[in-house]
Amino acid sequence: MSAHLVHGGALDAALARFGGRREDWLDLSTGINPVPPPLPALESELFARLPEAASEARARDAARRHCGAPAGAGVVAAPGSQALISLLPHLLPTGPTAILDPAYAEHARAFQAAGHDVLPLAAPEECPPETRVAVVVNPNNPDGRRFGRAALLALADALAARGGWLLVDEAFMDADPRESLAPDAGRPGLVVLRSFGKFFGLAGLRLGFALTVPDLADRLAERLGPWAVSGPALAVGERLMDDAALVRGLREAIARRAALTRGAIRSSGFVPTGDAALFALVEAPRAHALFEALARRHVLARPFVRRPDWLRLGLVRDEAEAARLADALAGARGDAGA
Repeated sequence: MSAHLVHGGALDAALARFGGRREDWLDLSTGINPVPPPLPALESELFARLPEAASEARARDAARRHCGAPAGAGVVAAPGSQALISLLPHLLPTGPTAILDPAYAEHARAFQAAGHDVLPLAAPEECPPETRVAVVVNPNNPDGRRFGRAALLALADALAARGGWLLVDEAFMDADPRESLAPDAGRPGLVVLRSFGKFFGLAGLRLGFALTVPDLADRLAERLGPWAVSGPALAVGERLMDDAALVRGLREAIARRAALTRGAIRSSGFVPTGDAALFALVEAPRAHALFEALARRHVLARPFVRRPDWLRLGLVRDEAEAARLADALAGARGDAGA
């Protein structure tokens, strides 16, 4: 399995290996909304000037309203939540760090690089007592597990009582925010990360937010430095997050596309698992062979090196793509012996 093909969005690598034109491919390798809303009209001045402090403040306030964070919470804007994932390990106490496993691998990589002793965490209730920092992705990527608010808040309180922290990555929460801890942001020992690009389908904009206590927010902002987020990204983020009708419509459209995607998976004889609206997981004994067979049909999924029995599929756009996925999965299943 090529290293380039085990990351979502690796369409160039797939083209190089399996051929075809970009327009021939059905790219389901990411958990990004495949149908973003229209971009708002932007003033040309936004591209010519450094972003103003007032523009960043408006984007932070829009994120606060959109996520439901309280007025007392600190909010930090960053050029994507990945930047925050890389910075936070340098600002949180070093020591035993329990990270949900399996989960988004960049968390473990960042904490290890910052000198933390990383421990695998099966579930929030099983966090070792010596833990200084715990990291939970909710809903989890790639298996779509969800964790209840009560369990996460109990863990946050237990960690805070001994000077520790709970980091909850809610990159996929916007589509269905029922367990979000954003309304609890500002609570001691709690950091919540949100990704703008996945839900709004604008990952290339590079915009993310940390919701936490004001002191940590100030230290994160200092580490990021001035003008960390572009003026156009701040303006787009502010306007789309503040459009409540648009947000409702996106959630409804994502739910419809999720139902189409899962229906296509079931019709081909597989069982979609997980409870994340923006992707579904398929378990198959020969998932890597299934990935290859799909790619030969110009359908790009997301394989996993550590779990050769897993394949993640993003959302189709419409009924035609759902039918294509169903046909491709059925044919690939026969080819792969899955």
